[in-house]
Amino acid sequence: MLLQNCKIDGYPQLQDVRIVGDLVSEIAADLVAFESEQVIDAHGSLLTCSLAEPHAHLDKAFLAERIHNPTGDLMGAIMAMEASRDQITVADTIERAERAVRLMVSNGVTAIRTHADVTEWNNLDAIQALVEVRNRTRGLVDLQICALLGWPLSGEAGKENRERGRRAIEMGANILGGCPHLDVDPEGANIALIELAGELNCDLDLHTDEHTDSNRLSLEDLADRVITSGLKQAVVASHCVSLGMQTETVQKRVSERVAEAGISVIALPHTNLFLQGRDFATATPRGLTAVSNLRKAGVKVAFGADNLQDPFNPIGRGDPLESAGLAILTAHLLPSDAFDSVSTVARQVMGLEVAGPHVGATANLILTQAGSTREAIANTPMRNLVLYKGQITHSRLAAVN
Repeated sequence: MLLQNCKIDGYPQLQDVRIVGDLVSEIAADLVAFESEQVIDAHGSLLTCSLAEPHAHLDKAFLAERIHNPTGDLMGAIMAMEASRDQITVADTIERAERAVRLMVSNGVTAIRTHADVTEWNNLDAIQALVEVRNRTRGLVDLQICALLGWPLSGEAGKENRERGRRAIEMGANILGGCPHLDVDPEGANIALIELAGELNCDLDLHTDEHTDSNRLSLEDLADRVITSGLKQAVVASHCVSLGMQTETVQKRVSERVAEAGISVIALPHTNLFLQGRDFATATPRGLTAVSNLRKAGVKVAFGADNLQDPFNPIGRGDPLESAGLAILTAHLLPSDAFDSVSTVARQVMGLEVAGPHVGATANLILTQAGSTREAIANTPMRNLVLYKGQITHSRLAAVN
């Protein structure tokens, strides 16, 4: 494939990009098309790395009209979901999750990490559904499934939940997850999850400190235990909201420890702006982690949307450029850094190969009708072309030949 007349950051003029197989093989002005090579004219559109959604809950997508959250907070959403489990079937979950994936693909997404509830109420139904969705969409997107275990997790009381985690990985989940901050023993939950990840040889992605209580901070304990355990698998801490409530001294200390542990962080302003801070009548906290100090310490910080039109977040368009916009407004990231946080950095956090308009990189690319990434974030225009490993998954452009 030859993409002609592409605007690429760092190049003073429009470029042509040749793709061979699933890799970018050549970038130059005025490349000559090979015989029988598919040629697409970008008409000056912006060519970038495709987008990534590093933290989704596809099993809950589009439930907002069916399941309501009367209190609007985290526990209200959790209780609403548990009270409505009889309304959710495997077939229903497959339909909604696949619809969400295809929506994201049309917005330029080629990688998604989705959490799937694995609890005593729904057992492994969500894993079964999402494995099927992954099979149906494997030519469109890298879909990673994280088994989100219920609590408690430590000791004899957590035995059944740990066993569900083993079964979820056997069924096809890639990653192990949990919510230590909701556990009766957060430190014990951290230990149990680290040990289970080591046993199963899978990565960890934990919902960590999704609250604004400055007196509760399990992230530092997680970092300490990852370091002392010598865990070889990748670890991600999502949310980390209460870190944003700490003093700058504590933020810097914990951030340095997180960096030492090699833990990546995913900030999720969409859902946490909705769920968090409701108990503060004045100076309402933003429901955001300490992005600046984490980045200064060298921690990889990606941004995600979390929930999509469900009891945890009643809105959302399945477009990571929304998350990039919130990264600018809530965390004061520059537009270029915000775009990276939902593309190249998000891919790094997800453990994926390098992609983008660079020779030798995987041809996961998007063409957007914009003059810059800042303009793309500001206007969120329709994506003209989406490529996944060199194959067209969404297009509004006609081939030249």
